[in-house]
Amino acid sequence: MAIFNAKDITLFFGAEMLFGNVTFEIEKNDRIGLVGVNGCGKTTLFKAMRGDADYDAGEFVKSKDAVLGYMEQHVVRESSVSVYDEALSVFEPLMRLEAELNDLNAEIAEGHPTPGQLEKQMLLREKFEAEGGLTYRTRAMSSLLGLGFSPEEQEKPVSVLSGGEKAKVQLAKLLLSGANLLLLDEPTNHLDIAALTWLEKFLLDYRGAYIIISHDRYFLDAVTTRTFELENKRLTAYKGGYSAYRKKKEEDLEIAWKHYENQLEEINRIKGIIEQQKRFNQERNYITIASKEKQIERLEADLVKPQTLPKKLRFAFRCTDPVTDEIMTAKNLKMSFDGETVFSNVNLEVRKKERVFLLGTNGSGKTTLFKILMKQLAPETGNVTYGAGVKVGYYDQLMTGLTDSKTVMDEIWDAYPKMDQTGVRTALGSFLFSGEDVFKKIGVLSGGEKARVALLKLMLSGCNLLLLDEPTNHLDINSREALENALADYGGTIFIISHDRYLINKIATRLYKLSPNGAECINGGYDDFLAVSGDETTLTAAKAKEQPAGDSINKQDYNRRKQMQSDIRKLTTKVARAEARIAELEAAIAAANSALTDPDNAADYEKISQISENLSALQSELDTTTDEWLTASETLESLRSE
Repeated sequence: MAIFNAKDITLFFGAEMLFGNVTFEIEKNDRIGLVGVNGCGKTTLFKAMRGDADYDAGEFVKSKDAVLGYMEQHVVRESSVSVYDEALSVFEPLMRLEAELNDLNAEIAEGHPTPGQLEKQMLLREKFEAEGGLTYRTRAMSSLLGLGFSPEEQEKPVSVLSGGEKAKVQLAKLLLSGANLLLLDEPTNHLDIAALTWLEKFLLDYRGAYIIISHDRYFLDAVTTRTFELENKRLTAYKGGYSAYRKKKEEDLEIAWKHYENQLEEINRIKGIIEQQKRFNQERNYITIASKEKQIERLEADLVKPQTLPKKLRFAFRCTDPVTDEIMTAKNLKMSFDGETVFSNVNLEVRKKERVFLLGTNGSGKTTLFKILMKQLAPETGNVTYGAGVKVGYYDQLMTGLTDSKTVMDEIWDAYPKMDQTGVRTALGSFLFSGEDVFKKIGVLSGGEKARVALLKLMLSGCNLLLLDEPTNHLDINSREALENALADYGGTIFIISHDRYLINKIATRLYKLSPNGAECINGGYDDFLAVSGDETTLTAAKAKEQPAGDSINKQDYNRRKQMQSDIRKLTTKVARAEARIAELEAAIAAANSALTDPDNAADYEKISQISENLSALQSELDTTTDEWLTASETLESLRSE
């Protein structure tokens, strides 16, 4: 049964149509993901559904039982009440009922209650219990705990919270509100992995419908069974979560292009017949010509050129190899603020061409650790060393390296003054800045646009070690996928802070889990981290992800993809290790050849013989390792292209 309908909704932004003829139905238990590039109108559609934005045509029809709850993408609220009391505020009617019941109980306790008082007490108690009065405080506390607020933190005033923490409080209120249709606009922003998995479990258990705007593909796969795509000013509905939608879209697009090409071929064939008939120049031929021309008109009337995919960022990170395999080492790092230890006994090792991720809860000190690695902060104890020839590039999630008063073009040109104007414009064009966009001030750009400028500056630096702090924040899905592909092909070494589990699974070779007592090393990607962590909430959400509701992704397909991801991670590690060993062997062979031609060794037969034997063994190992590298590289390339 549908609880909400949209019928031919059209909305203009000024003179330009944002989207048109949008039609869909939402059933009472639907789990829907709403995807599309930044700026396509997803948030505006949510506001129109709530009645907070005017639309130009069509209508929304809401069932009498539908109760909408809305979580905005950006929240700013100042309040002196505690986090716990703010969450409880959604139960104000229930709290008033409780106060009335308590007053009545007190009157009855004084003695000689009237029959009317006793009957009223019974009715109030039944209503209070039926509406969840016995559990609402526990539910509020549980929701806050699940989102990372300790009992002590629940007593903090809302006014002292960060933007991310305020968003969590709003999310808690929304989830407690009793709405049966949730509109969630980027609910995973600012959440760490523990809170993400709690949210996934909550939504999987939620008895109602929801639509989620999100760029978190792992999250969408876990909690959605339908996908709405807003693209090219129209909405298309697909069965399944994000991965199923992408597969179906690619299949549909391929079929559409084949149909389009077949129609063009048929039109050209008929035109050839018409030309042939004209050459015969007989009366009956003109009858055939007229018939064929009408046939072409019908075909051309039905001829629709399939849509092309949105432009994607074209990243191309280039760098020179350092002269060592030991890229970065950190030993016994400790950091404290105001006498409180953030972390201690942190030991890290990053080797050439690895893709290492740093995980940890919000507040665990991940960004602080990166600033220590960048020598922007001095650790309380310990030290950081880099290998010879290592050039470090840093992507700061706050993008503090950008200057608001500069234009986009000047931001790049000032950083790389040796580039000519054509080179700067070409580089900006590859990051979707064209025409007058290059003259926009940095200060007026959206978060995603600023991220593109910052990433372009990093791309042009030629660094061979990238420290990336939440690089996929602010990027839409197409931009995230382009970045992933570039990082997978990048020839240098990467150390990344990220909550993007899809990204982690795709390119990680190792993980470090940061805690107050150190950094635990885990080989593999996010699924390997789940297996090692043993966290009950995380594993429950992961299990639910493996068997999503409905028919979004069948188990066999999911297992195949999971195995492919595991194979890609293993092969990436194998290729990196083989490349490192090849470099070592080539250096050893060069040294052995040098020793053979050294005049000082010419008269020492035994030494020459030993060097020759060693050289033969090194060459044999080099041949074997090169063959292994070639096989692994070819297999890896084949898997990545699927």
